[in-house]
Amino acid sequence: MEEIETARELATHANDIKHLQADMDKLVEDMEEIKKSIQSIQKTLSEAKGGWKALIWAGGAVSAITGIVGFIMGHWGK
Repeated sequence: MEEIETARELATHANDIKHLQADMDKLVEDMEEIKKSIQSIQKTLSEAKGGWKALIWAGGAVSAITGIVGFIMGHWGK
């Protein structure tokens, strides 16, 4: 009788282990997807940094040109 009970417990534990393994496999897949998402976000932010630098440079250039034109128009406009 004890052998049957032991076999039943072993079968139950084996089933539990299979479920735990499936859950772990799913977690590993989810972690890989999260890693890929984070890499994509980092790439986008890195590209945005370059875009902001170009935008600031262009804004500075336009401001400088506008300042020079305003100065010239102020002197010659009198």
